Amino acid sequence: MIEYRDYYADGRWLPATGGTQLTQYNPTSELAQSLLTVCSAADVAVAVSAARRCAPGWARSPLDERRRALRALQGAIAERADAFVKVLATELGVPVWVSRTMQLPMPLTNLERIIEGVDQITWREQIGNAAVEREPVGVIAAITPWNFPLHQIIAKLGGAIGAGCPAVLKPSEVAPSVARLFMEAVAEADLPPGLVNMVWGGADVGERLVASPGVDQVTFTGSTAVGRRIMGSAAASLTRVVLELGGKSASLILDDADLDAAIPATVRRCMVNSGQTCVAQSRLLVPRSRQAEVVQRVVAALAEWTPGDPTHADTRIGPVATRSQFGFVNQQIRQAKADGAALIAGGPGRAAGFDRGFFVTPTVFSDVTARMALATDEVFGPVLAVMPYDAEDDGIALANDTPYGLSGAVWSANPARAEAAARQIRAGQVIVNGAPSNYGAPFGGFGQSGFGRENGRFSIEAFLEWKSMPGVTWTS
Repeated sequence: MIEYRDYYADGRWLPATGGTQLTQYNPTSELAQSLLTVCSAADVAVAVSAARRCAPGWARSPLDERRRALRALQGAIAERADAFVKVLATELGVPVWVSRTMQLPMPLTNLERIIEGVDQITWREQIGNAAVEREPVGVIAAITPWNFPLHQIIAKLGGAIGAGCPAVLKPSEVAPSVARLFMEAVAEADLPPGLVNMVWGGADVGERLVASPGVDQVTFTGSTAVGRRIMGSAAASLTRVVLELGGKSASLILDDADLDAAIPATVRRCMVNSGQTCVAQSRLLVPRSRQAEVVQRVVAALAEWTPGDPTHADTRIGPVATRSQFGFVNQQIRQAKADGAALIAGGPGRAAGFDRGFFVTPTVFSDVTARMALATDEVFGPVLAVMPYDAEDDGIALANDTPYGLSGAVWSANPARAEAAARQIRAGQVIVNGAPSNYGAPFGGFGQSGFGRENGRFSIEAFLEWKSMPGVTWTS
């Protein structure tokens, strides 16, 4: 059993003084593997105070110093790549191939784009008689999820460092080993004391951090329900917030789409990381005339998504991360059956071949209608809803028939047609014909998927404020 008893503030490890402990379980064996001592209100105050002491000096830091800090952090994380792969498998059930192709490359690439973004921002400009400058907001409270823990930490803290803001991180209590490794990288990078701090705990610790009068802005990634609570708490002090919340993304297949490319790509974006991605393409919208063909292709594509031990190099999909998530995903599968959706593959219960572990069989339903829970609720598991439509306009309307708007996809043999459809989908990101990810482009959502943007220079801009000084002439 690994025990985590210390939090990090002012450049050093300090004993957490909370009165409770949280246990984290291996999702493959279901055995307890780590014990986390929760931070007290006093510990949170120490971390915020350390950030506040750092704030004035770091706000004035030269851009070269910020770049050096980010480069040092990037190098320290890269040195720990193998350790991150190991703990992601044992702590969250992430297969080795997912960590090596996504969980590690994503944050390291994003950090590179953030470093480049330092030079892409117009920090000063002259507008008439006014000198206009971008200034750091101040102390950032960063609350991050467990599904892509390192990527979300980097998107927030990398941006904060580049903007000139110190931060207090509250990582998910489900992934303490990942957070500990990250903070060891912070310590090795020799950042200024108080620039990056970390407190442990669950929702109560997050609430204390959000409500702290020493916090100038909150950035949160997680569920829409928790995002509402954070926004309500921050409203009491008019603290700025950036929220990246849930999603119910659609992959819109137009009638001329290349199914050889579209179907495997959509299945992958639904099933990867056991479906535990906020951008999971969990709704597959297909012309009614092609639904039978699409379903056959989906079933064929599922053949490579057999659950297995996440520590094995050839495992494609592992367990979901927690017992509660396992129960929730299975409840959603049962509800879809009760609502009348046609079960094509998979189903409720533990995946065949396992007598323990939170393994969900990759599941597909067809004939899903817009009013079924499976079409509207985020499952956060390996469950795909195939939804037929008639005319193209109906498909676009179906894609938009959701309170969310985080991501989506369009497939067509005609690039101009695909682009025209993508422009009509209300989402912060719409991937056209399987284009690769771009971590220099802004990422964030519409509607109940939240607001604000991350990635590259947008991670920095999220933590900047404008200052106008009429009567001042800026000279380079």
